[in-house]
Amino acid sequence: MQTGRKKIDKNDIMEVNMSDTTELQISTIENKILTIRNQQVMIDRDLAELYGVETKRINEQVKRNIERFPERFMFQLSDVEFENWKSQFATSNSDKMGLRRAPYAFTEQGVAMLSTVLKSETAVNVSIQIMDAFVAMRRFLQNNAQIFTELDQLKQHQIESDKKIEELFDKMDKYGVEETQGIFFQGQIYDAYSFFQKLIQKATKEIILIDGYVDITVLDRLSKKNPGVKVTLYTLQNPRMRNPISQIDIQNFNAQYPTLTVNYTAKMHDRFLIIDNKEVYHVGASLKDLGKSCFGFNIIEDAATWIPQILANI
Repeated sequence: MQTGRKKIDKNDIMEVNMSDTTELQISTIENKILTIRNQQVMIDRDLAELYGVETKRINEQVKRNIERFPERFMFQLSDVEFENWKSQFATSNSDKMGLRRAPYAFTEQGVAMLSTVLKSETAVNVSIQIMDAFVAMRRFLQNNAQIFTELDQLKQHQIESDKKIEELFDKMDKYGVEETQGIFFQGQIYDAYSFFQKLIQKATKEIILIDGYVDITVLDRLSKKNPGVKVTLYTLQNPRMRNPISQIDIQNFNAQYPTLTVNYTAKMHDRFLIIDNKEVYHVGASLKDLGKSCFGFNIIEDAATWIPQILANI
Protein backbone atom coordinates (compact mmCIF):
# COMPACT_ATOMS: atom_id res chain seq x y z
CA MET A 1 0.00 0.00 0.00
CA GLN A 2 1.49 3.34 -1.05
CA THR A 3 1.90 6.15 1.47
CA GLY A 4 -1.14 8.47 1.56
CA ARG A 5 -3.43 5.93 -0.13
CA LYS A 6 -6.30 4.29 1.78
CA LYS A 7 -8.60 1.51 0.76
CA ILE A 8 -12.34 2.09 0.79
CA ASP A 9 -15.23 -0.11 -0.24
CA LYS A 10 -14.25 -2.64 -2.95
CA ASN A 11 -16.87 -1.18 -5.25
CA ASP A 12 -15.34 2.24 -4.90
CA ILE A 13 -12.00 3.63 -5.91
CA MET A 14 -8.71 3.87 -4.05
CA GLU A 15 -8.14 7.51 -3.18
CA VAL A 16 -4.86 9.34 -2.61
CA ASN A 17 -4.37 12.19 -0.17
CA MET A 18 -3.39 14.96 -2.57
CA SER A 19 -2.80 17.69 0.00
CA ASP A 20 0.64 18.30 -1.51
CA THR A 21 -0.72 18.49 -5.06
CA THR A 22 -4.20 19.93 -4.72
CA GLU A 23 -3.71 21.93 -7.88
CA LEU A 24 -2.22 20.05 -10.80
CA GLN A 25 -0.43 22.07 -13.43
CA ILE A 26 -2.75 22.55 -16.40
CA SER A 27 0.25 22.06 -18.69
CA THR A 28 0.81 18.64 -17.14
CA ILE A 29 -2.74 17.65 -17.98
CA GLU A 30 -2.64 19.23 -21.45
CA ASN A 31 0.37 17.08 -22.32
CA LYS A 32 -1.81 14.03 -21.73
CA ILE A 33 -4.65 15.22 -23.99
CA LEU A 34 -4.42 13.44 -27.34
CA THR A 35 -6.26 13.77 -30.62
CA ILE A 36 -7.79 10.47 -31.72
CA ARG A 37 -10.62 10.17 -34.25
CA ASN A 38 -10.56 13.96 -34.52
CA GLN A 39 -11.46 14.29 -30.84
CA GLN A 40 -9.51 15.49 -27.81
CA VAL A 41 -9.31 12.52 -25.44
CA MET A 42 -7.38 11.16 -22.47
CA ILE A 43 -6.24 7.56 -22.10
CA ASP A 44 -7.40 5.53 -19.09
CA ARG A 45 -3.90 4.93 -17.72
CA ASP A 46 -3.14 8.68 -17.83
CA LEU A 47 -6.38 9.45 -16.01
CA ALA A 48 -5.53 6.79 -13.42
CA GLU A 49 -2.16 8.46 -12.85
CA LEU A 50 -3.83 11.83 -12.27
CA TYR A 51 -6.45 10.33 -9.96
CA GLY A 52 -3.80 8.34 -8.08
CA VAL A 53 -5.42 4.94 -8.68
CA GLU A 54 -4.77 1.83 -10.71
CA THR A 55 -6.07 1.76 -14.26
CA LYS A 56 -8.07 -1.41 -13.64
CA ARG A 57 -10.00 0.34 -10.85
CA ILE A 58 -11.22 3.02 -13.29
CA ASN A 59 -12.25 0.40 -15.83
CA GLU A 60 -14.06 -1.61 -13.15
CA GLN A 61 -16.16 1.40 -12.18
CA VAL A 62 -16.89 2.19 -15.82
CA LYS A 63 -18.08 -1.37 -16.46
CA ARG A 64 -20.40 -1.19 -13.45
CA ASN A 65 -21.88 2.00 -14.93
CA ILE A 66 -21.50 1.26 -18.62
CA GLU A 67 -24.89 2.81 -19.45
CA ARG A 68 -23.41 6.19 -18.54
CA PHE A 69 -20.58 5.88 -21.06
CA PRO A 70 -21.85 5.84 -24.67
CA GLU A 71 -19.23 5.82 -27.42
CA ARG A 72 -19.19 9.61 -27.65
CA PHE A 73 -18.01 9.59 -24.00
CA MET A 74 -15.61 6.65 -24.17
CA PHE A 75 -14.27 4.19 -26.73
CA GLN A 76 -11.59 1.51 -26.92
CA LEU A 77 -8.70 2.10 -29.30
CA SER A 78 -8.66 -0.02 -32.45
CA ASP A 79 -5.65 -2.24 -33.18
CA VAL A 80 -4.18 0.36 -35.51
CA GLU A 81 -4.79 3.21 -33.04
CA PHE A 82 -3.31 1.06 -30.28
CA GLU A 83 -0.10 0.39 -32.22
CA ASN A 84 0.25 4.07 -33.17
CA TRP A 85 -0.29 5.13 -29.59
CA LYS A 86 2.24 2.60 -28.26
CA SER A 87 4.87 3.70 -30.77
CA GLN A 88 4.47 7.36 -29.79
CA PHE A 89 3.78 7.30 -26.07
CA ALA A 90 4.96 4.00 -24.60
CA THR A 91 8.51 5.06 -23.82
CA SER A 92 10.04 1.94 -22.28
CA ASN A 93 10.18 -1.71 -23.32
CA SER A 94 8.50 -2.69 -20.06
CA ASP A 95 5.62 -0.32 -20.89
CA LYS A 96 5.23 -1.83 -24.34
CA MET A 97 5.43 -5.42 -23.04
CA GLY A 98 2.82 -4.66 -20.39
CA LEU A 99 0.34 -3.20 -22.87
CA ARG A 100 -1.44 -6.27 -24.17
CA ARG A 101 -4.93 -4.73 -24.26
CA ALA A 102 -5.97 -1.63 -26.14
CA PRO A 103 -6.72 1.15 -23.62
CA TYR A 104 -9.90 3.18 -23.38
CA ALA A 105 -10.05 6.81 -24.42
CA PHE A 106 -12.31 9.30 -22.61
CA THR A 107 -13.66 12.42 -24.23
CA GLU A 108 -14.32 15.62 -22.29
CA GLN A 109 -17.86 14.44 -21.54
CA GLY A 110 -16.50 11.06 -20.50
CA VAL A 111 -14.14 12.63 -17.99
CA ALA A 112 -17.02 14.62 -16.52
CA MET A 113 -19.09 11.45 -16.21
CA LEU A 114 -16.14 9.57 -14.74
CA SER A 115 -16.04 11.90 -11.75
CA THR A 116 -19.62 10.89 -10.88
CA VAL A 117 -18.81 7.18 -10.61
CA LEU A 118 -15.48 7.35 -8.81
CA LYS A 119 -17.15 8.46 -5.58
CA SER A 120 -14.30 10.44 -4.10
CA GLU A 121 -13.59 14.08 -3.44
CA THR A 122 -10.19 13.72 -5.05
CA ALA A 123 -11.76 12.42 -8.24
CA VAL A 124 -14.12 15.38 -8.37
CA ASN A 125 -11.30 17.90 -7.79
CA VAL A 126 -9.03 16.30 -10.37
CA SER A 127 -11.87 16.04 -12.89
CA ILE A 128 -12.53 19.78 -12.54
CA GLN A 129 -8.89 20.51 -13.31
CA ILE A 130 -8.97 18.13 -16.25
CA MET A 131 -12.07 19.86 -17.57
CA ASP A 132 -10.24 23.21 -17.24
CA ALA A 133 -7.39 21.73 -19.28
CA PHE A 134 -9.80 20.57 -21.98
CA VAL A 135 -11.29 24.06 -22.11
CA ALA A 136 -7.82 25.64 -22.30
CA MET A 137 -6.84 23.25 -25.07
CA ARG A 138 -10.04 23.96 -27.01
CA ARG A 139 -9.49 27.71 -26.62
CA PHE A 140 -5.91 27.33 -27.85
CA LEU A 141 -7.05 25.41 -30.92
CA GLN A 142 -9.74 27.96 -31.67
CA ASN A 143 -7.40 30.94 -31.24
CA ASN A 144 -4.82 29.37 -33.53
CA ALA A 145 -7.18 27.78 -36.04
CA GLN A 146 -5.95 30.06 -38.82
CA ILE A 147 -2.32 29.10 -38.16
CA PHE A 148 -3.16 25.40 -38.19
CA THR A 149 -5.10 25.85 -41.42
CA GLU A 150 -2.16 27.62 -43.04
CA LEU A 151 0.23 24.91 -41.85
CA ASP A 152 -2.04 22.25 -43.32
CA GLN A 153 -2.16 24.18 -46.58
CA LEU A 154 1.63 24.48 -46.65
CA LYS A 155 1.97 20.77 -45.96
CA GLN A 156 -0.49 19.95 -48.73
CA HIS A 157 1.31 22.31 -51.10
CA GLN A 158 4.61 20.63 -50.27
CA ILE A 159 3.10 17.20 -50.92
CA GLU A 160 1.72 18.36 -54.27
CA SER A 161 5.05 19.98 -55.21
CA ASP A 162 6.98 16.83 -54.30
CA LYS A 163 4.55 14.79 -56.39
CA LYS A 164 4.98 17.08 -59.41
CA ILE A 165 8.77 16.98 -59.09
CA GLU A 166 8.69 13.19 -58.86
CA GLU A 167 6.46 13.03 -61.95
CA LEU A 168 8.87 15.34 -63.78
CA PHE A 169 11.86 13.15 -62.99
CA ASP A 170 9.90 10.05 -64.01
CA LYS A 171 9.17 11.65 -67.38
CA MET A 172 12.81 12.72 -67.74
CA ASP A 173 13.89 9.14 -67.13
CA LYS A 174 11.21 7.75 -69.45
CA TYR A 175 11.90 10.04 -72.40
CA GLY A 176 15.63 10.51 -71.85
CA VAL A 177 15.37 14.22 -71.09
CA GLU A 178 18.77 15.65 -70.14
CA GLU A 179 19.79 18.72 -68.18
CA THR A 180 20.86 21.45 -70.58
CA GLN A 181 21.98 24.18 -68.21
CA GLY A 182 22.73 24.88 -64.60
CA ILE A 183 24.95 26.51 -62.02
CA PHE A 184 27.40 24.88 -59.62
CA PHE A 185 28.52 26.80 -56.57
CA GLN A 186 31.77 26.81 -54.68
CA GLY A 187 32.26 23.54 -52.84
CA GLN A 188 29.99 21.47 -55.11
CA ILE A 189 32.95 19.53 -56.43
CA TYR A 190 31.28 16.13 -56.48
CA ASP A 191 28.12 17.45 -58.16
CA ALA A 192 30.14 19.24 -60.83
CA TYR A 193 32.32 16.23 -61.65
CA SER A 194 29.27 13.95 -61.54
CA PHE A 195 27.55 16.10 -64.16
CA PHE A 196 30.71 16.24 -66.30
CA GLN A 197 30.97 12.46 -66.13
CA LYS A 198 27.37 12.08 -67.30
CA LEU A 199 28.15 14.29 -70.29
CA ILE A 200 31.25 12.42 -71.41
CA GLN A 201 29.50 9.06 -71.00
CA LYS A 202 26.89 10.21 -73.51
CA ALA A 203 29.56 10.16 -76.22
CA THR A 204 29.68 7.10 -78.44
CA LYS A 205 32.27 8.31 -80.98
CA GLU A 206 34.21 11.43 -80.02
CA ILE A 207 34.71 13.99 -77.27
CA ILE A 208 36.26 17.35 -78.16
CA LEU A 209 37.31 19.54 -75.24
CA ILE A 210 38.48 23.11 -75.75
CA ASP A 211 39.97 24.30 -72.46
CA GLY A 212 43.09 26.43 -72.09
CA TYR A 213 44.06 24.95 -68.73
CA VAL A 214 43.80 21.17 -69.02
CA ASP A 215 45.92 19.25 -66.50
CA ILE A 216 46.33 15.66 -65.36
CA THR A 217 43.11 15.79 -63.28
CA VAL A 218 41.07 16.39 -66.45
CA LEU A 219 42.60 13.26 -68.00
CA ASP A 220 41.54 11.33 -64.91
CA ARG A 221 37.94 12.38 -65.55
CA LEU A 222 38.11 11.69 -69.28
CA SER A 223 39.22 8.15 -68.50
CA LYS A 224 35.58 7.45 -67.50
CA LYS A 225 34.52 7.72 -71.16
CA ASN A 226 33.00 4.79 -72.98
CA PRO A 227 35.50 2.37 -74.59
CA GLY A 228 36.50 3.27 -78.12
CA VAL A 229 35.50 6.94 -77.83
CA LYS A 230 38.13 9.24 -79.31
CA VAL A 231 39.22 12.29 -77.24
CA THR A 232 40.60 15.45 -78.82
CA LEU A 233 41.92 18.24 -76.59
CA TYR A 234 42.65 21.86 -77.50
CA THR A 235 44.59 23.64 -74.78
CA LEU A 236 47.36 26.14 -74.05
CA GLN A 237 50.93 24.97 -73.86
CA ASN A 238 51.74 26.40 -70.45
CA PRO A 239 54.77 24.84 -68.72
CA ARG A 240 54.26 27.06 -65.66
CA MET A 241 50.84 25.50 -64.95
CA ARG A 242 50.66 23.12 -62.01
CA ASN A 243 50.42 19.46 -63.13
CA PRO A 244 50.55 20.18 -66.89
CA ILE A 245 49.99 17.31 -69.31
CA SER A 246 53.23 15.73 -70.47
CA GLN A 247 53.94 13.43 -73.38
CA ILE A 248 54.32 10.58 -70.91
CA ASP A 249 50.79 11.34 -69.57
CA ILE A 250 49.42 11.19 -73.12
CA GLN A 251 51.20 7.91 -73.83
CA ASN A 252 50.00 6.34 -70.57
CA PHE A 253 46.42 7.48 -71.23
CA ASN A 254 46.47 6.02 -74.76
CA ALA A 255 47.85 2.74 -73.42
CA GLN A 256 44.71 2.25 -71.38
CA TYR A 257 42.03 4.49 -72.86
CA PRO A 258 42.78 5.07 -76.55
CA THR A 259 42.66 7.37 -78.38
CA LEU A 260 43.76 10.78 -77.03
CA THR A 261 45.03 13.60 -79.24
CA VAL A 262 46.28 16.87 -77.71
CA ASN A 263 46.49 20.05 -79.81
CA TYR A 264 47.92 23.32 -78.52
CA THR A 265 46.24 26.62 -79.35
CA ALA A 266 46.00 30.14 -77.95
CA LYS A 267 42.99 31.19 -80.01
CA MET A 268 40.25 30.32 -77.54
CA HIS A 269 39.41 32.01 -74.26
CA ASP A 270 36.14 30.26 -73.42
CA ARG A 271 35.69 26.55 -72.82
CA PHE A 272 33.59 24.24 -74.99
CA LEU A 273 32.71 20.56 -74.78
CA ILE A 274 31.54 18.89 -77.99
CA ILE A 275 29.88 15.46 -77.87
CA ASP A 276 29.83 13.33 -81.05
CA ASN A 277 29.73 16.51 -83.15
CA LYS A 278 26.05 16.76 -82.22
CA GLU A 279 25.98 18.69 -78.94
CA VAL A 280 28.12 21.58 -77.79
CA TYR A 281 28.25 22.93 -74.24
CA HIS A 282 29.65 26.25 -73.08
CA VAL A 283 31.36 25.78 -69.71
CA GLY A 284 32.04 28.75 -67.44
CA ALA A 285 35.17 27.41 -65.76
CA SER A 286 38.16 25.26 -66.60
CA LEU A 287 37.33 21.62 -65.97
CA LYS A 288 40.30 21.32 -63.64
CA ASP A 289 38.55 23.80 -61.32
CA LEU A 290 35.06 22.25 -61.27
CA GLY A 291 33.35 23.03 -57.97
CA LYS A 292 36.17 25.20 -56.68
CA SER A 293 34.32 28.41 -57.55
CA CYS A 294 30.87 29.33 -58.84
CA PHE A 295 30.37 28.64 -62.54
CA GLY A 296 27.60 27.84 -64.99
CA PHE A 297 27.14 25.65 -68.05
CA ASN A 298 24.62 25.59 -70.86
CA ILE A 299 24.00 23.80 -74.11
CA ILE A 300 24.35 25.89 -77.25
CA GLU A 301 21.35 25.65 -79.54
CA ASP A 302 21.76 25.01 -83.29
CA ALA A 303 24.84 22.85 -82.73
CA ALA A 304 25.02 21.94 -86.43
CA THR A 305 25.81 25.59 -87.21
CA TRP A 306 28.12 26.43 -84.35
CA ILE A 307 30.30 23.33 -84.06
CA PRO A 308 31.92 23.76 -87.52
CA GLN A 309 32.53 27.45 -86.82
CA ILE A 310 34.16 26.75 -83.46
CA LEU A 311 36.41 24.03 -84.88
CA ALA A 312 37.32 26.20 -87.85
CA ASN A 313 38.60 28.96 -85.59
CA ILE A 314 40.84 27.07 -83.20
